[in-house]
Amino acid sequence: MTSEDVLSSASETETLRQQLLQAQRLSSVGELASSIAHEFNNILTTIINSAKLGARNTDSAEKQQAFDRIVKAGQRAAAIAGGMLGFARKSGTHREKCDIARLVEEVLILTEKELSKHRIQVDTRFLARPVAWVVPGHIEQILVNLVLNARQAMPTGGRLKIEVRDNRPDEMVEIKVSDTGVGISRDQLPMIFEPFFTTKQPDEYGRGGTGLGLSVCRQIIEQHHGRIRVESVVGKGSTFTVKLPKRLPDDPE
Repeated sequence: MTSEDVLSSASETETLRQQLLQAQRLSSVGELASSIAHEFNNILTTIINSAKLGARNTDSAEKQQAFDRIVKAGQRAAAIAGGMLGFARKSGTHREKCDIARLVEEVLILTEKELSKHRIQVDTRFLARPVAWVVPGHIEQILVNLVLNARQAMPTGGRLKIEVRDNRPDEMVEIKVSDTGVGISRDQLPMIFEPFFTTKQPDEYGRGGTGLGLSVCRQIIEQHHGRIRVESVVGKGSTFTVKLPKRLPDDPE
């Protein structure tokens, strides 16, 4: 095999990898679409009703309250739309210095309605606001996958806890995503990050898991020179721990 063949093969592999990442990202967007459409409908109802109240109310204070509700609803819609557009588009491979806790907050804006609809309480605990050089869209993709997996593991509701901490001794940022769901059996744990392996049962529309979400998560994390592990007890829930280096090995001090 010539050097040109090697380069061509590497280029094709990278193209396929990017296509897989994008397909998995769009799959997550599809899972969120229904709840976000419902949220937009609520926002539009708030805007229309507030506009009507403001138009016919003669009291200046009440008019101002109506207009304030319109502004607040519009800002909420803009935040959701901006988050969806940013998440859905190709984010490339450009690394940026990111506040990891802020990425968590942005993902929770996208998933808030979905979690609320399924009676899931969210607890966030930011023990620090560490920064790391990451591809922000890729880290958001990991977080969305983990949050949606947690939601699906709690079909009757439960508690989702997301914790961010700065592990200074090993120069790593740590993200923990824990749920109180059905858990993963011990014999399935070794396969949980394997491509096309899924524990998800088909929903009422016959849609099951693709088995790509956690595989893609591991791929992204390894490309960031990080690592991911899972702990789980059947009937009690699971905890996924992601560790990302604050600096890459070839970064200057």
